[in-house]
Amino acid sequence: MQDISPTGRGIDLSPSRPALILASSSRYRRELLERLCIPFDTAVPAVDETPHAGETPEATALRLAQAKARAVAAALPAAAGRTLVIGSDQVATFDGKQIGKPGTHERALAQLQSMRGREVLFHSALSLLDTATGQTDTVDVVTKVRFRPLSDAKLDAYLRAEQPYDCAGSAKSEGLGIALLEAIESDDPTALIGLPLIALTRMLLEAGYPLLEAQ
Repeated sequence: MQDISPTGRGIDLSPSRPALILASSSRYRRELLERLCIPFDTAVPAVDETPHAGETPEATALRLAQAKARAVAAALPAAAGRTLVIGSDQVATFDGKQIGKPGTHERALAQLQSMRGREVLFHSALSLLDTATGQTDTVDVVTKVRFRPLSDAKLDAYLRAEQPYDCAGSAKSEGLGIALLEAIESDDPTALIGLPLIALTRMLLEAGYPLLEAQ
């Protein structure tokens, strides 16, 4: 795990507010959490994200979300006090197979070509670990996405414009990538971006975090 990095207003050490850490290196998850206007830090968990043999996409996402939260919690000093650690992982599936981050333009184009006119499922798993109790609340938020049947030229133009090579599914729904999609079905519009905020805020409130109290 890398050193914990402060984000936003930094950790509030008041007894009524537990520390909050996002166990992720993803700038997308960090930007989503910043929408809540609460202080948090980030830490990169040392977790092998390779799927296990025979593991379902849902099981992979849930296991990795929990593992990330636990890895960061385990590295905290004994004097850290009560801390809530957020772990999250997303697995995209198409034709029953997991879809990874393309990494290159060529692989991203191949992904989009195979998915045009088809549906893709995104499993966005979320885990909140309370170091005071050791309890972990974990959920999988599923998003169904249907891609438009666009031409190779349009797909290539999109990739060159937004370069979403670090995104599973090769499209950023929060940006120009929305033009590639015909429909999105989900209980949480932020889940597809990588951090389900509806589920997270429910978890924080149930954990007693003063999310909606006067600051």
